[in-house]
Amino acid sequence: MQLTPQKWAASGLTVGCVVFGLGSLIVKFVSIGSYAVALWRVFIGGIVFLLLSRHFGQKLPTSGTAKRFCILSGVFLGFDLAFWHESIHAVGPGISTLLNSMQIFFLAAIAWFFFGERQSKLQLFSMLLSVIGIILIAHPELHHNSHGGYGIFIGLISGAAMAASMACIRQAHQAEPVSLFPLMLLVSVGAVAALIVPSILIDTHRFWPSSMKDVLLIMIYGVVMQCFAWGLIAYAVPLLSLTLTGLLLLSEPVAAILIDFFILNKPINAVQWTGTALTLLAIYLGSLKPRHNPKKTA
Repeated sequence: MQLTPQKWAASGLTVGCVVFGLGSLIVKFVSIGSYAVALWRVFIGGIVFLLLSRHFGQKLPTSGTAKRFCILSGVFLGFDLAFWHESIHAVGPGISTLLNSMQIFFLAAIAWFFFGERQSKLQLFSMLLSVIGIILIAHPELHHNSHGGYGIFIGLISGAAMAASMACIRQAHQAEPVSLFPLMLLVSVGAVAALIVPSILIDTHRFWPSSMKDVLLIMIYGVVMQCFAWGLIAYAVPLLSLTLTGLLLLSEPVAAILIDFFILNKPINAVQWTGTALTLLAIYLGSLKPRHNPKKTA
C-alpha cells in the first residue's frame, strides 16, 4: 500500500509531538537551570536554522515589520520555554505540558481582543470545560505539593507566552511571507536576546553544563526537539484537516502525562486523571472551527 502525503503528514505530526514531549525528560534530568536550558536550546537551534537557511538559499525577509514580529515572536517563545521548564520542575512533565497546551485558548482570546474574531459556542464550551479540568488537576496537586500553585500558574503563563509568539508569527506573515528556516532563525535570535540576561542572573550557578552528559543532552534538546520535532510539525500541519490536526496534537500532552506516570512514577489520582481527560477533550474541541455552509443560490 502506497502512503499518500497526508498519511505521511499524520504520522510525522504524531512523531513530532511525541518527540517534542520527550524533551521534558531532558529538562527534568539535566543539571542546568530552567532559563539556561531554554537559552542553550534556542541558541543551538538558531545555529542549525542558520546553516539550513544558507544551504537551501532561503533569504531573510526584506520587510522591517516582518523582521520585528519574527524577533518579537522569539522573545515570547524564549519565556514560554523558560516558564514551561519551571513548571516541569514544579509539577512534572505531564501536567506542565498539558497546561502549556492551553495556549489554544489564549490564542482565541488574542484573536477576539485584537483581531475581532468571534468564538463559536463549541469553543466557548471548550473553555469552560478546560477550567473545570484544570481545577480537578490543581486541587490535589496543591494539597501534596508545596510548589504546586507556582507550577500550575507558571505553566499557564507559558501557554499565554506561546500564544503571543504564534500571534506575532501571524503578523509577520501578513507583512511578508517568510520562509521557514529564516523565520525560525529570527525567532531564535529574539529568544536568545530575551533569555541571556535572565539566564545569567537567575541561573548563575546552573548556567554551564557540568558534565559531558549535560552537553550531550543539551545538544539533543536543541537539535532534535527544537529543529527536528518542530520541522515535522511545521511540515505536517498544512497537509491535514483542522480536525485531525487538533486530535493528533493531543499526542504531546498525552505522551508527557504517560512519561510522568510510568517513567517518573509521579502519583496521579483518579480526580487528576478525570481532569486530564476533560482538559484534553477541551483542547481538542477548542481546536475545531465551525464549518460554514455555502449559501444556496437560486
